[in-house]
Parts: sequence; structure tokens; C-alpha cells
Amino acid sequence: MDKGYVFGFGIAMGVLILGVESSGVAWGALYDLASVFITFGGAFATTMMQNPWELSMQIHKIYKLAWLQSNIDINRYVLQIVSLSEIARREGILALEDHVDKLDSKFLTKALQMIIDGTDPEIAKRVMRIEIEALEARHSTGRNFFDMLALMGPAFGMLGTLIGLVGMLSSLGGDTSGLGKAMAAALITTLYGSFLANVIAMPTTNKLKARTGDEVTLMNMLLEGVMSIQAGENPKVIMDKLLCFVDPSAREMLIKQREAEGAGN
Repeated sequence: MDKGYVFGFGIAMGVLILGVESSGVAWGALYDLASVFITFGGAFATTMMQNPWELSMQIHKIYKLAWLQSNIDINRYVLQIVSLSEIARREGILALEDHVDKLDSKFLTKALQMIIDGTDPEIAKRVMRIEIEALEARHSTGRNFFDMLALMGPAFGMLGTLIGLVGMLSSLGGDTSGLGKAMAAALITTLYGSFLANVIAMPTTNKLKARTGDEVTLMNMLLEGVMSIQAGENPKVIMDKLLCFVDPSAREMLIKQREAEGAGN
């Protein structure tokens, strides 16, 4: 599980619960079935209208990604690329053919296979750039659902409030003893809309955007590494180049790890 998302969500819920308890508001006053239908139902329905049906049916899987821990280990791939560059420098690029099937990155496998097959470097680079752009486009489509949900939640919250106000104002000529309760019920939809947008939709959008950024960074690093191998650059130069993609705090550790591996070989 992603600790940042999980703990952040838990703290947000805890703060809300503590706030309600401290204010003395009865929990029953915060629940209104009609408001749930209007806010959540309306927001999800109109969001589905703006997205493909297939995406809407898979959105629970996309939402699940925000809760899961990212498995991207860019440090490991840096060492892997440098190791491959040493093999290519020592035995030639064709020697990488024996190692391609052992890689766990489809992007790296495809890029390496292209240079092994003798594909023009510019063409190979262009193809892999298209792969990166296509991934960004796919991920953007998934995030768009939550972007729209963040907009539709408050909109339907306000719509529900207006409906409640209309009903409240229409009773002003008669018994006014229930106006306070009616006003509270009218405002609940605004509360629900704000909760949907700020606790669920927007954090999920930003978390997914960060995940995409991590993947794109990794793919750019892999592409840079493969192109450097194809150009026959010195493995030490490649290492220095790839370290630019790594968090500065981890660079020294990677250098020592690489030196230890080199000594072991």
C-alpha cells in the first residue's frame, strides 16, 4: 500500500471526525439519503457521460492504483543499464541478444532489440518516444475521470443545496418551525460535494499524475541508456549520465554498489 495516500486519507478522515465530535453536531444530522443520491449519483453519472463506457467500467481498477505502492525502482535499472553497457563494450552489441529475454521491462526489451537488430538510432529513438507519449495519453485519459469528478462533485452539491433552498423557501408562508432543519439538510449536499472533490477525486488525480511522472522518468532514463549503449559510450560516462535521473541522496550509494559489483566480477 502507498503509505502517503493511505495515511493521508486516514488523517483526513480522522480530522473530519474529530471536528464533528468537537463541534457537537449530531452524526444523524450529517446523513441525508436524498443528498447522497443527488451529489454522488449526479456527479458520477455526469462524469460517465464525459468518458468512454469502457473506462467508466474500469475506473475502480484505476482508483486502486492510488492506494498501491509504486514498484518503480529506478536505481536498479541504472545498474542494469550500466551492466549491459559493459557487456556491449566488451563483447559487442549483438552479445546483448542473450540478455534481452531476461529483462523485466518491456520498454527496455523493445529498445534494446531495436538496436540489436541494427535499427537506425534516430528511428529507434522516435519509436520509443512515441511509446512514452502513448503511455502519457493513456494515463491522462484515466486521470480525466477523476478530474471531472472533482468538478462535478461540488457542482451537484450546489445543485442539491439549491433544490433544498427552493423547498425551504416555498414553506415560508406556512409553519416555519422546521426551517432550521430544512436549511441544514439543504447544505448537506454542499458538504458531500466538497468531500467528494477534496478528499477523494483531487488527491487521486494528483497521485496518479505523480505515478505517470515516475514512469515517464524511468522510460526516458532507459531510452537515454540504450541510445548511449548504441553509440558505444564508455560505461562510466553512461553511469554519470543516468545518475542525473536519480535522487541526489541515492547517487553515492549507487556508485559504491556499482564499484562493489565491478570488484566482484
